[in-house]
This record gives sequence, C-alpha cells and structure tokens, in this order.
Amino acid sequence: MTSTRPRYFIGIDNGSQSSKVTVFDARGRAMSVGRAELRPYDTPRPGVVEHPDDDLWTSIGEASRAAMAAFDGDVADIVGVGLCTIRFCRAVLKADGTLAQQVMSWMDDRVGIPYAPTNPEAAYVTTSSGYISHRMTGSFRDTAANYAGMWPLDPKNMHWTDDEAAYAKCGIPRSMLFDLVQPGDILGPVTESASAHTGIPAGVPVVATANDKAVEALGCGLRTPDTLLVSLGTYVAGMATGPRHIADSSGFWTNYASQPYAYLYESGGVRRGMWTVSWYRDLLGEEASGHARQLGLSAEDYLNAEASKVPPGSDGLMTVLDWLAPDEAPFRKGSLLGFDGRHGRFHIYRSILESLAMTIHDTATRMTAELGTEYQEVIVSGGGAHSDLMMQIHADVHGIPARRAEASSAAGLGSAICAAVGLGAYADFGEAVAAMVRPGEIFLPSQAHHHLYRRLEKVHREVRGHTDAIYRRTYDIFG
Repeated sequence: MTSTRPRYFIGIDNGSQSSKVTVFDARGRAMSVGRAELRPYDTPRPGVVEHPDDDLWTSIGEASRAAMAAFDGDVADIVGVGLCTIRFCRAVLKADGTLAQQVMSWMDDRVGIPYAPTNPEAAYVTTSSGYISHRMTGSFRDTAANYAGMWPLDPKNMHWTDDEAAYAKCGIPRSMLFDLVQPGDILGPVTESASAHTGIPAGVPVVATANDKAVEALGCGLRTPDTLLVSLGTYVAGMATGPRHIADSSGFWTNYASQPYAYLYESGGVRRGMWTVSWYRDLLGEEASGHARQLGLSAEDYLNAEASKVPPGSDGLMTVLDWLAPDEAPFRKGSLLGFDGRHGRFHIYRSILESLAMTIHDTATRMTAELGTEYQEVIVSGGGAHSDLMMQIHADVHGIPARRAEASSAAGLGSAICAAVGLGAYADFGEAVAAMVRPGEIFLPSQAHHHLYRRLEKVHREVRGHTDAIYRRTYDIFG
C-alpha cells in the first residue's frame, strides 16, 4: 500500500435476520458498526415467503447510517464499499429498478422453479444483490457469484450461458437479466440518492462480492482444502474450498466463491438452525431473561453457562432439527427424544447445540469422503461462535481443533476484503486475507467426549427412519 493516509472499507452484510454495516480499516479492524433487524417475513399463503415492503433496502439504510454516525475518522478516507446480500432470493423489478413486487426469500418455493411472469410491470428478474446494487449505484450490474440455483448461468465461465434452452428452462429471457461482473469488480459509484439513504459519501465505489455464505468464508480466512468452515446462521452448513465446479456430487453441492472462478463445496445443512436456538430462548421468556438480568448476563450467556453444567450427550436427550421441513419431506417435524426425570430446560438447550454439531459433522464427513480430503481444523463462524460451549461442542464432535472466527461479522469483513482487492489496496485475495483476517481462539477436543458423540451420532442419524412414518400420519391431520 503506497498511500500514507488511512484507508477505510465499508462491508455491507445483509443477512436473513438483520443487516449489519461495518467500517473496517485496511488491517481488517472494525472502526464502527451499525445493525438493523429485518422485519418478520410475509407469508400470505403456503409456499410464499417474502420480505415485507422494501425491507432489505430500508434495513441497509438504517444500519449504514448508524455505522457512519459512529465512525470517528475522516469520511474522505472511506474509499470503497463491499456489498453482500442474502443468497437464493429473487427480486422482480420495474424498468426503473424499483420493486415490482416484494422480494422473495430463499425459503419461498418460487425461487426453486422457473420464473412465471405474472406482473405486467416486471422488466428485470435478479437476485437480492442485483436489486441492492442498483439501489446503491443506479447500474443494472450484479455479481455472477450470487446466481446459484434457477438461473441460466454457465458455472465454469461465470457468465450467462449461450444455450437458449437454458433461458427457456428458467423462464427468464436474457433481456430481463442484469449484466454480470466478478467478485472484486466495481459495480459503480454510490449515487446521491443512495448517499442520502445510507450516509455513505456519494461517489465511493461499490465493489461486487458473492453470496453471503461465500463472503463469510472469505472473511473467516477459509483458503485451504484441509479446513472446514461451519457457518452458524439461520441456515447452518459446512463449507470447504475447491478449484473446480463439481456438478455430479451426491454428498455436497458446489457454490461460487468470493474469488473469481473459484468454488466452495457445501455439505447438507440445517434450515432454521440458529433460528431454533433463538426460538427456544424466546420460548423460555422471562424464566431465562429474568435470571440472566439478576446475574448481569444476556439470556444467551445465561443459557450457555447453565447448559455447560449438563454432561456431554445431555444425559441421553436427543434433538432432531427439522423445525423447517425439507421440500422433499414436507411432513417432517422436529423431534426431542429420550426424556426422563433427569432432564430440564438446560438439557434441551444443550441438546439443540449438540444436534447442530452432529448434523454438520455427519454431512461434512460424507462430503470429505467424496472429495478425498481430510480436515485438520474446523472454523466456526456466526453469532453462535461467541459461545464457549458451542465452540467446545464442535471441537468434541469433530474431534479436531475448533477455531473461533475473530471477526464479529465475517461476511462484512469478506465484503471489505473484496473492496480492498478490487480497489488495489492489495495485489490479490491471498495478500488481502493475510493482512485483514486474524485467527481467533482455538478450542481443543476431548477424545473421550469425541468417542461419546460418535456413538450418539450413529443413533441420531437413524432417527428419521423411525419417525417419518409417524409424521406422515400427523401431517394428514394437522399439516
């Protein structure tokens, strides 16, 4: 870096539950943070899950203004913005780039099937990142690395395909699609209207990133194939890096990375993963929060402290996390099995955390077998990684060291890294990661606990084979 003036990069992390905006310095240190919760989804009928009104843009504006208000540096030294949004969303826009209808969530059934034109005002079909890119810059450009799913993208060339049949299959003509750029490319400058909405100075370049999981992986420093990343979000998944697109895998799927023409391999995961943890916390209500206040703790810290007193394996209590049924088994429900007189509220809490870890270990093990790799370390990212209990459970379940992601917003840091590379602060992604990502605390496994979890995981893996028949019958009654 040649300039003697400080340089700052804004990372925008628009996730499933909140938008978080962080101003980072060139060494990856957070200078200020703003956060805004997303509103509850609109679900007017089965299969439809939408973000209400213009909630994505509204929340990004609120979080950005808060981050800028808390920034005590010179705004003239903010040189770039990295933009990361939720993956697998679909936005239908009018010709002027405004919403023709509410943005479809990744949980909406329509995002997995061909686009069906029902709105006469629809001029563009794009992702959440395409929509927010337009709101930020006024351009109709989007990152190619957020088009996994039902899109006519050539996954190896990372451009729109030349196969006309693919457009027909997706139901989207080329004329309704944005132009594509690669991670690290400039989308355009912040417009005056976007500046008024976000507080970010007009003219600052906005740089493309990828999808939220890939940007999170970059912000965690995931660079080598012997490391597994466990992302603890609304969707919990295991990820590893890879050099090629693999279309015919059975134990994982190939996602696009935050580096041009690079890929991530992603194991099967848990839908509503950390959402279930929050659901249980809220279900306890004042019973947990009241005790937490008396001890000067957050509700999460109180639950983690008490659940740490529960032995590994939760005295035989076992949770199967199907709080959101998969598309191929809509009848499936979550299960809590094995209650007896020993069990209380903290057994349930620990059992949920153990189920998250065992599920990802199981799916990641199948992924490694197919890839022919072996992991030496697991990085744990997301809000749940702040819990020492969660970290120790992952170390014990995986049987290898578990490292906490240091950044409070790994996706925000990954976005800032893309901006830093795209604007020439670093020569390449490897140099930027080395300079901006710092390793977090490491938790070592207990081999005795690891062996216990291996035995328990074998049972956990077989539960659905016994409960599916029951849930098919109750589905006919309750849906």
